[in-house]
Amino acid sequence: MLLAEPPETEYDLRFTLLGFPIRVAWTFWLGAVVFGHSLCQAFANQNLGIGPLLIAWTMCLLVSILIHEIGHALAFRLYGIQSSIVLYHFGGLAIPTSTYTPGRSITRIGEKEQLVIAFAGPALQLLSALVLILAVRFSGYQVAIFEWMPANLNRIPWVTEGKAIDSHGLLALVSFYVFPSVVWALLNLVPVWPLDGGRIARSLVVMNGGTIAHSLWISVFCSAALAFYAFTHGQPMMAIFFGMFAFSSYQMLAPMNNSWH
Repeated sequence: MLLAEPPETEYDLRFTLLGFPIRVAWTFWLGAVVFGHSLCQAFANQNLGIGPLLIAWTMCLLVSILIHEIGHALAFRLYGIQSSIVLYHFGGLAIPTSTYTPGRSITRIGEKEQLVIAFAGPALQLLSALVLILAVRFSGYQVAIFEWMPANLNRIPWVTEGKAIDSHGLLALVSFYVFPSVVWALLNLVPVWPLDGGRIARSLVVMNGGTIAHSLWISVFCSAALAFYAFTHGQPMMAIFFGMFAFSSYQMLAPMNNSWH
């Protein structure tokens, strides 16, 4: 699977945070450089080269995605489920491992609980971005990275008002944290399986009398539309990802034909 847990290696970074075992696969660092290279190039100048900027971007991305996955993990804990976190080249995963209640199965989670767990990740990530945005704005400075954002986010007037941040390094740090924490979190909420939005859509559909097959058809159409949008707007990487999500969702429909009727 495209978003499956990567195999463990001796090069992975391991630590514990808030009681959650965390593994950072070596591919995370590679993916961070690939996804952030263009943005870092745009910020590079004579005083701050691409190398330090890539390190700053990678650290900001690490914190942002880690907060996202901790949101999922905290929601799992709320429902009595232990989990671990893995960060890798496509982002992160919060993986349920066992329950705090003996005899309870981790596979028997209700749709309402699954909805909360899926939403908790992007919600906490967006909240962390909001805290930083408010801190910058109430200090009298602008969050200039919003001018780079897609989907009308660049038209939000208040965040780009104020004085420009005069420290190029501080400007880069704010931008490198806010950009993925807003754009990637919102992108994760689109109703595409297996993104968080796809899981939320599945729970909402099933809770309102629909079937998993219905939610997968939503995923197919939304993935295809986003792939087309990305392709026509010069974002081939994004187009490939969503094209693969559309194909994967369609493949999952094959054994569910009877559920559609």
